[in-house]
Amino acid sequence: MSGQDDAYREFRAARDLLLHHADDQDAARAAFKWPRPRWFNWAIDWFDRIAEGNDRVALRIVGQGELTFQELSRRSDRVAGWLLSQGVRRGEVVMLLMDNRIELWELMLALIKIRAVVAPAFITISPEELRTRIGRAGARHVIADHRIVPGLAVDGLVDGLQAKIIVGGEHEGWTGFANSEGHEGGYVPEGPTEADEPLFYYFTSGSTARPKLVVHTHVSYAIGHLASMYWNGLKPGDVHLNVSAPAWAKYPWSSLFGPWNAEATVVSMDSADATPQRLLEVLRSGTVTSFCAPPSIWRALIRTGLPDGLPGLRHAVSVGEPLMGDVVEQVRKLAGVTVRNGFGQSEVTAMAGVTASSPAAPVSMGYPLPGYELVVVKPGTDEPAQEGELCLDLSNGPVGMMRGYLDPEDNATSHTPGGLYRTGDLARWDSDGSLVCLGRRKDVFEGPDGVPIAPLELEHVLVLHPAVAELSVVPVSEGTALLPKAYVVLSAGWNASRATAEVLFAYQREQLPALKLVRFVEFVDGLPRTESGKVQREAVRLLRRSRNVEYTAELPTAQA
Repeated sequence: MSGQDDAYREFRAARDLLLHHADDQDAARAAFKWPRPRWFNWAIDWFDRIAEGNDRVALRIVGQGELTFQELSRRSDRVAGWLLSQGVRRGEVVMLLMDNRIELWELMLALIKIRAVVAPAFITISPEELRTRIGRAGARHVIADHRIVPGLAVDGLVDGLQAKIIVGGEHEGWTGFANSEGHEGGYVPEGPTEADEPLFYYFTSGSTARPKLVVHTHVSYAIGHLASMYWNGLKPGDVHLNVSAPAWAKYPWSSLFGPWNAEATVVSMDSADATPQRLLEVLRSGTVTSFCAPPSIWRALIRTGLPDGLPGLRHAVSVGEPLMGDVVEQVRKLAGVTVRNGFGQSEVTAMAGVTASSPAAPVSMGYPLPGYELVVVKPGTDEPAQEGELCLDLSNGPVGMMRGYLDPEDNATSHTPGGLYRTGDLARWDSDGSLVCLGRRKDVFEGPDGVPIAPLELEHVLVLHPAVAELSVVPVSEGTALLPKAYVVLSAGWNASRATAEVLFAYQREQLPALKLVRFVEFVDGLPRTESGKVQREAVRLLRRSRNVEYTAELPTAQA
């Protein structure tokens, strides 16, 4: 056990160093060194260690119940032994279609222990897409929520899979997860786990046509999320509520590795229960000390009615897509907390973020987190720049970086000529050394005067007008030129009219240079989103353009 003992001590030392420097990011960055164990199984070498004799609550599912660290450790051992009895083996891919229920965390820990590869998918996935993902991932087994199993049992969708396990119910041809409760065989680990063994297959968000398949190892997520823990500001005894489905890479960030690395309590809700009203009830209870949600959820909470103050809440963070200033200001005004932005990807854990003690603007990307070196380069090169493509320097071997994409063709374009990892985002260094996100590189287009137009920059301006609840700016063709158009969801009390459009046009002329002005506005009831809540810009671009409901800005004479 000496190898595993060393891994535990090295991991704990790195974790404790980050906790010690929780209020000094510069000191944390200077002192932090990634643990690099040869063998590491987070569920065995970390979770089981901190769970021994630990009767503090590890997991609370609102409306379902709670489990202590020790209870989860023991139950996951039983589930691990039962999964082996069902034929699930080390290295085999398990397609996981689950919502947030207690069994999910038992299964996650158990699958990590037996060294299976977990490939999560949304429970709302279409049969066609699931068939594609089963094939791309090479899945051998499936574990699914009882509510979707009838749909999976048609058209031979999962007939070729070995173990078919149903959670929360029964169905012919499927094995009930409830049977695991009677398993008495126990669980003995099959030797030490190599640190670079694959553990997770995560599909990217799907905001583009073809999601990439990301491979993470037993260390890249488990150890890599020490940085995510640091950004969140979590510490032992905290109670952390996260809004995320298991198929979104935000789940291991904030519902698994991040909080349990800190020995905090995870609080979660089934997606059907996670309404704005129900979330506010939980937040008002005063039991939650930290809350993470994407911007779309923060907006929903604002519309529903944030209370004056949220007792007990120390940390409020957001990730998934850029955080806008209107959300920060409204939450600060209504609830008395500052929502902080973070930046990461399915491919990497949190790389940059606004920590609780950071002087950076809450809507910025903040500063690089401990263990990460970020650089801005001229697009397509390795030449440093003040503004350009954001890349991750791999020279120090950041542990939180994926092992790679499963499909070789995706790896071919993921690095610069000099070996930097391309995030695909554009950014600039601010005067205080923090990073400002300018949006995805693929979203930036060239205006008729040759000026690059970043839709996110225009959105950050227009969303601050009280008429705008949310919006998306995309290029539209006008003759041979590309011009910016805003699809706007209006705030309550504003009418979709020429008068409102003129108000927005006048406002932007005060805030933006003439060459970057939005030329067209169309008011819509909502914006297309991915399962994880991100605006689907590709879908927005494909919205049918109607001159009947589109308002055109009158340009200054010099620009007409």
